[in-house]
Amino acid sequence: MQLDLNLLTVLDALLEEGSVAGAAQRLRLSSPAVSRNLGRLRRLTGDDILVRTGRTMTPTPYATAVREQVGELLRQTREVLAPSRELDLAGLDRVFTLQCHDALATALAPALLASSAGTAPGVRLRFLPEAAVDTDELRHGRVDLEIGADVPALPEIRHETVGHDRFVVVLRRDHPYAGRLDLPAYAAKPHVLISRRGRLTDPVDTILESHGLRRRVVAAVGTTATAAHLIAGGPTVATVPELTWRPLIEAFGLVTAPLPIPLPDPPINCAWHQRYDTDPAHAWLRDQVRAAFTAVLAGRQE
Repeated sequence: MQLDLNLLTVLDALLEEGSVAGAAQRLRLSSPAVSRNLGRLRRLTGDDILVRTGRTMTPTPYATAVREQVGELLRQTREVLAPSRELDLAGLDRVFTLQCHDALATALAPALLASSAGTAPGVRLRFLPEAAVDTDELRHGRVDLEIGADVPALPEIRHETVGHDRFVVVLRRDHPYAGRLDLPAYAAKPHVLISRRGRLTDPVDTILESHGLRRRVVAAVGTTATAAHLIAGGPTVATVPELTWRPLIEAFGLVTAPLPIPLPDPPINCAWHQRYDTDPAHAWLRDQVRAAFTAVLAGRQE
């Protein structure tokens, strides 16, 4: 059934004004145009809607019965087609799912929880670990925000760079090379890699090869906590982003040394599906994540 929803607007005006002329003035239409729409309403409903009683028009019992319903339908239509963009943070009841490496979650979660608790107490945050393979959780709405170094390839996935980290070498406090490593000493140490796919090489190896060196990678682990435990208890070292590792460095009593080879500062990217571009609550979440990373980065020792 093909319905012209504009007829609801005309019907509402007719019932409110009680005349064709009044409805025309209210809608800024001509009286003949409103009369034609009244005719269409009569054919569609099988009811006269308004009938003449002397010099005035009187609504039929059907028109009287549906008057409030018509007004409510128009109000709901306006809410759907022109939704409010005001966000009631105090009353916001929503679960946001963020997916990122455990190191990023460790660095982000305290600042993000602290910043959101006071303004949106009904918001709950769910941190999921990175998957071992690429997924389309953003596309299917199972994840609200992915955080990491990668730039999404799909056109419907938006992204924003919220900051940059820097690479350092991390090792135990009493390690013989604690303080500074030259390039040959760095390459000679046993290395631990953190890789969700279990890879035993990364861009560092390509750079070392250009200097005629090859490092000794003894293990690849999936989490930063496992890597930190290995480093704290043995001679191994790791090349890691300083920001995301700071909580682990403090918790495991580790120290850092400058990286003896130049590496680009790794970006911290937030990615989300375009369906959330104009969602006020999701925009608030992105603002909170951006502010949290800004605070964490500002606390980094230069």
